[in-house]
Amino acid sequence: MLAISGLSVAYGGLRALREVSLEVRDGEFVAIVGPNGAGKTTLFKTISGTVAAASGRIVYEGHDLLRLPAAERARLGIAHVPEGRQVFRTMTVMENLEMGALSPAARGRWHDNLARILQLFPALAERRRQLAGTLSGGEQQMLAIGRGLASCPRLLLLDEPSMGLAPALVDAIFDRITEIHRLEQLTILLVEQRVAEAFESCDRGYVLDTGRVVLEGPRERLLADERVNRAYLGM
Repeated sequence: MLAISGLSVAYGGLRALREVSLEVRDGEFVAIVGPNGAGKTTLFKTISGTVAAASGRIVYEGHDLLRLPAAERARLGIAHVPEGRQVFRTMTVMENLEMGALSPAARGRWHDNLARILQLFPALAERRRQLAGTLSGGEQQMLAIGRGLASCPRLLLLDEPSMGLAPALVDAIFDRITEIHRLEQLTILLVEQRVAEAFESCDRGYVLDTGRVVLEGPRERLLADERVNRAYLGM
């Protein structure tokens, strides 16, 4: 579904990504982990079109994404749930969800999608008329994911969904993400600093460090890797 090859991105002469190559197959759950500054968020912004690539290719279902504007990438079925949630704070929960369903395809499936989202996140159903800025951090993360799902994506990019959340809420968010993947067979690409949770949930993973892919493989191999255990799991 998604194939990235030799991708490099530079900011002000500094390379944020260096010759990154990875792939995501249809229906997979793939995790990308690494420390702060590794280039994880930059990678997602480059896929979704808000950051320009210096070199390389990104091919999504046969489309050369680097030749397409960000809006066209979204219309192709790529939904980006950004780092820090970035909900529309002065709009209600329902208005935020509706903002995710602007494409003709999403509008046609709005009622079914809304029912599915509110079933996944009952707290949003209870607060549908509440301003998003008054929600807790966990509820805002649920809303950001729900807004992404409202677009009827084929590929869901989740950037640091655990950021700023208490451990119990992190567990709840990951449970929902795993449920979405299992029930919907939705292709998910996850960026996350919490390595244990990310690799426990995914099919395959990549470790990104200083802008490069330094390790990749199935989750079982990564969880058993001495380098992963020493650097990220404290073992």
